[in-house]
Amino acid sequence: MNGRKGLRIIPVRGANEKPGHRFDPDQLQSLPVAANVEIAPDTWRLSFPRPWDFVPGQSIGLTLDPSLPARFYSIASGVADPMVDVLYDRVPDGLLTPRLADLRPGDLLLCSLPFGAFRDSTGPSTWIATGTGVAPFVSMARSGKVDGKLLLHGSRSIAGLFDRDYFAALMGNRYIPCCTRENAAGVFAGRPTEWLRERPLPESDRYLLCGNSGMVVDARDILINRGVSFTQVVSEIYF
Repeated sequence: MNGRKGLRIIPVRGANEKPGHRFDPDQLQSLPVAANVEIAPDTWRLSFPRPWDFVPGQSIGLTLDPSLPARFYSIASGVADPMVDVLYDRVPDGLLTPRLADLRPGDLLLCSLPFGAFRDSTGPSTWIATGTGVAPFVSMARSGKVDGKLLLHGSRSIAGLFDRDYFAALMGNRYIPCCTRENAAGVFAGRPTEWLRERPLPESDRYLLCGNSGMVVDARDILINRGVSFTQVVSEIYF
C-alpha cells in the first residue's frame, strides 16, 4: 500500500519498528486491566490505568506474554482521561484477541509506550472511519479537538457505530453515521464511500482516513477524483 502514489499511510502495525526498541519485551510495562467490555458482537473496549502522556491519534502495542509478538491498537481515550481505552475485534483463530477477550479486572497485560504520527492539525478536517478505525477520532474528540471537524463513520450494523450517541451529542450535524445492513433515523443508508460520491464534499484542509484497507483506498481514490490534493489525504490502515 505504501507505494501507491498520493496515499500517505501512517502504519498502525509498527512496520518500521526495529528489534530491541519499544516492543522489546524488556521495554513493555505490566498494567492491570480495569475493564474489558463487549460493546458489540465480537468487539470489545479494553481499559487500563494511563501511565504516560500521549498525543491523540497515537497507538500502543499490547500483548499478554513476552513470547507473543505485540499487536497494535489506536488509543480511544482522551489525553486527560485517567484510563486508556482501546477497541479490538475478537478474531476466533487469532493469537491474541481471544485471550484479550478473556481478561478480567485485575488481570495483567503488557503495554508499550505510545507511538505513531497519525494526527490532525487545527482547522477544518474531515475524519472518515469504519469499524474500530474510529478509535483515533474518539481520542481526538475526547481531547477537545472537534472544532471544524466532520466525522463520516461507517459500519455494517448500527451496534458497530461505536460511540454514536457521544459523537451525535458532541458534533451534531457534523457527525454522519453510515450503515449498510440496517436502517435507523439519522443514519445514511450506505457506505462512507457512497456518501463521498453522492454528496458535496465538505470544505476541509485535510482528510484523515482510518479503517480497513479497502475503505481507505476507495475513499482516497474518490477524494482525488473529486479534486482533493494528494497531500490533503492522510491514512492509517487496519489490516
